[in-house]
Amino acid sequence: MNNNQTVEKLKQMRLGAMAELHLQCVKNNQLNESTPDEYLALLTDHEWENRQNQKIERLIKQAGFRQKADITNIDFSVTRNLDKNMFNRLSTLDFLKRKENVIITGASGVGKSYIAQALGYQSCFNGLKVVYSNTARLFTKLKLSKADGTYIKELQKLQKVNLLILDDFGLQAFDNNAREILMDIIEDRYNKMSTIISSQIPVSVWYDIIGEGTIADAILDRIVNSSHRIDLKGESLRKGILKNE
Repeated sequence: MNNNQTVEKLKQMRLGAMAELHLQCVKNNQLNESTPDEYLALLTDHEWENRQNQKIERLIKQAGFRQKADITNIDFSVTRNLDKNMFNRLSTLDFLKRKENVIITGASGVGKSYIAQALGYQSCFNGLKVVYSNTARLFTKLKLSKADGTYIKELQKLQKVNLLILDDFGLQAFDNNAREILMDIIEDRYNKMSTIISSQIPVSVWYDIIGEGTIADAILDRIVNSSHRIDLKGESLRKGILKNE
């Protein structure tokens, strides 16, 4: 058996991880340490794990997260008003299976974006497609897509992602274009996919911010009624960072 040819054939079949492990076993004279079935399983598992890791890395890159966030690093201090049991239930991602939404509100710097992104990372680790975006930037992008004729295509992309994270929602006033875009996004995803919305603005004020009563009613009915609510309290976490620097 020509092991070099075997390695090259594996690489040509895009089984690079399997090829590398086989070459390593050949060099270390490990081919006789397991049965043929065990060796095949070893190579297959190695290739499968490598592809899973590559998929996760690709999903994280495509998500466009602003920072790396880990659910194990969430602070459940009493002053934050973050229920640990509730968050642990959210971290199982069952809310995605049920097509439910999450609304995270609180003052600037209390960790809204981190929590949203932590759930986003967890979704990527589970092989799900995520898109994270600052709300105003996403709306600007979609406004421009209307001008070049790609608006419907961009909406279809958002409709297909398992989790859409809209950060800093409501910081800019809604004009007719923004209202239409938000309505289109929410309508396309309603009862189909989940959305996380992070905002400094209390939900009670969203109606006035969105404007146009009929549209605001329609949007909020689809967002709020099917959402888990997190209302963070406490001082800005950024103050603690600055003190430690």
